[in-house]
Amino acid sequence: MSDVPRNDAAVRKDGDTPEREELRVPVRGGELAVSRWPAGDPAAPVALALHGITANGLSWARVAHHLAGRMTLVAPDLRGRGRSGRVPGPYGITAHADDMAAVVDELGLGQIVLTGHSMGAFTAALTAVRYPHLATALLLVDGGVGFPVPAGLDPDELLTAVIGPAMRRLSATFPDREAYRAFWRRHPAFADCWSPWVDAYVQRDLVGEEPELRSACSLEAVRVDGVDQFRAEVSGAVRRLPRPAVLLWAERGLMDEPQGLYDERRLAAAGLEPERVRPRLVTGTNHYTILVGDEGARVVAQHLLDAAADPGADGRVDMSSR
Repeated sequence: MSDVPRNDAAVRKDGDTPEREELRVPVRGGELAVSRWPAGDPAAPVALALHGITANGLSWARVAHHLAGRMTLVAPDLRGRGRSGRVPGPYGITAHADDMAAVVDELGLGQIVLTGHSMGAFTAALTAVRYPHLATALLLVDGGVGFPVPAGLDPDELLTAVIGPAMRRLSATFPDREAYRAFWRRHPAFADCWSPWVDAYVQRDLVGEEPELRSACSLEAVRVDGVDQFRAEVSGAVRRLPRPAVLLWAERGLMDEPQGLYDERRLAAAGLEPERVRPRLVTGTNHYTILVGDEGARVVAQHLLDAAADPGADGRVDMSSR
């Protein structure tokens, strides 16, 4: 079954996105930078949104745009990334899950809709398992479901096989911000979805001074977290969820290739319990545009709203108006 965005008049137009707030939240070893887009109504539901392995919290900005103030969206820069880049280890998915519990507690978020993209989906699943009281609903976005690790690959080879050029970017330097923008605009997955939201997201990743700007991502954090996703406790969290989840999966892959991370065959082989995880294909998206592209972000936002309104619903977007 697939999801495509509907022409929903309730989704507001440009200019209605709440102004983003930036907060600092103490965690073990330092402080996380946290972006928050507040709802118009203080009593509105809250989503805690976790980014991918080399991303940052602004990867969720387009989703916040489509939420349009109907729900508060809280998106941390995970330790070792973005403006949390200097928060030291220990890294690992368990450390991120514990950090997320601290964010919920420190900001007084109460019960939340918990969501994550890519590595963030694995973190969201483990957070839900370790802290079952935190979330009323769970939305996984092109991640959270693992597969057997090929034999004979060392950690760096394994990471390169999964995330490819993203790993090489972490060791590169760039003479100025325009060069970094050009790097991303050439990326096949971003070629057709460039926007002010994407630009702000990639620019947040840069630290240092010209002519030697570099990614804020800690290479150690990426290595540790990347390998940790394949650990049984993490990859198996999706099978121990305390409540049902929806998995939105992209049609295409990290380089916009036809083979995505998931397909019907791979999901069937994963042996997911249908009453625990309900997969939904988001057509016309790749691993990145399912979150940062306009149509993908619209679908994600609608699922978050649906999950908040009825945590027991399957979250499927109505396709009748498309």
